[in-house]
Amino acid sequence: MIDQVALDAPAQPRRAGFVLAVCCLAQLTVILDASIVNVAIPSIQNALHFTPGSLTWVYDGYLIPFAGFLLLAGRMVDLFGGRRLLLIGLAVFTAFSLVGGIAANSATLVLGRAGQGFGGAIMASASLAVLSSTFTEPMERAKALALWGAASGSGGAIGVLSGGAIVEWMSWRWVFLINVPLCLLIVGMAVSSVAPTPRGDTRKGAKLDVLGSVSVTLGIAALVYGLAEGQRYGWGSTRIVGSLTIGVVLLAVFVLDQAKLAKQPLMELSLFRNRSVWAANVTMLAFGAALPTTFYFLTLLYQSVLHYSAMRTGLVFLPLTVFAFIGAAASSVVGPRTGPRPMMLVGLLPMIGGLVWQAAANEHASYVADLMGPSLLFGLGLGIVVTSVAGAATAGVPEDKQGLASGVLNTSQSLGGAAGLAVMVALAQVRTADIAGDGPPDAHAFASGYGVAFLATAVLLALSLAAAAAVPRGPQQ
Repeated sequence: MIDQVALDAPAQPRRAGFVLAVCCLAQLTVILDASIVNVAIPSIQNALHFTPGSLTWVYDGYLIPFAGFLLLAGRMVDLFGGRRLLLIGLAVFTAFSLVGGIAANSATLVLGRAGQGFGGAIMASASLAVLSSTFTEPMERAKALALWGAASGSGGAIGVLSGGAIVEWMSWRWVFLINVPLCLLIVGMAVSSVAPTPRGDTRKGAKLDVLGSVSVTLGIAALVYGLAEGQRYGWGSTRIVGSLTIGVVLLAVFVLDQAKLAKQPLMELSLFRNRSVWAANVTMLAFGAALPTTFYFLTLLYQSVLHYSAMRTGLVFLPLTVFAFIGAAASSVVGPRTGPRPMMLVGLLPMIGGLVWQAAANEHASYVADLMGPSLLFGLGLGIVVTSVAGAATAGVPEDKQGLASGVLNTSQSLGGAAGLAVMVALAQVRTADIAGDGPPDAHAFASGYGVAFLATAVLLALSLAAAAAVPRGPQQ
């Protein structure tokens, strides 16, 4: 347990390097946990008797509470301090990782995933807020954001790589249990290095906006649920139409509350008067859709079409991860001189090119000739974009609003991921069915469907170039 003394005690020594490591490891853990289950899905299904229809809850059970809680978590960071909320998020995440790892049935596993989603939302908001408030000098801040961005951007690939090794050599349970020692290590580092941060307006008796908190959390959860389950139940079904309608209505209530009703709003809408903030978040919607879509369909292509083993699937993601770090490192050197705008534009281009190239892969594809090149391009752009977009989303935002800005950015990524993956899966299934005709789909039909998803994702990223171009010119502080 993390007691009150640990939460409030001064962090000595306050080493910037350790703070950076804490923030990067926390963000890596959050992103990794969303992808590490990919190659473990068959084992989880067999062990806990998930039906094909309920298996999506291994993903959705994490995604829905994560997306729904992000804005509230961001506001809590601003009110109660980044260090305090980071430690609380780590504690929640650790406890529910243990629940998932020892789950005896599907319901318990989904409960564990939901708890991980809540803890992950707190960790994601707190880690970026702590980093942004710790590194205030432009050059150092850019380097810190580059490493944080590399951890975030490469988390998907590292998750697949580590998941493949764990499933091959250990047990699917360790894709959850591995979080326990990892989070305990991060807690120890955070307690000794991260300085207590100001608690915003709490000294003046400020309280959370209850109506805003409930409406935005449930509204986003309902919206994400509808988007994630639309393909399963049918987009015109009462369940999905009702869920999407409820989500839109609740979010409208949230906006009304923030603009007119709340005396102490959860989210100050004036934040979006900052052109860099809204442009970065629009870009992140498309970027957030591209990440899970690409990793999801690459995993299916490798395992279902090309019949790679779990371990080999993990290994072929390694070059993508390496190039993500290279892209982030380049961004950290060039970004402080140019500002985030040109880096965002430059980073999107290789991602788009990689996806277009990837779309041509079929059931006879060779990794070296047909697959490695696209993945290197995508990884390079990924590292550049995720670093620069994080800098743009927090540029010019006061220190006591950094948690809110990071919460909004993570919410954009989650909403983009939920909507993008749902739409791309639907497009892939339509294409696969068209190619298969009246017979069962074969490897060619599946590869063709995945190619359509890659192309559609490339188009989405191309459209996001307009948003990236709206980020103000020049270095930002």
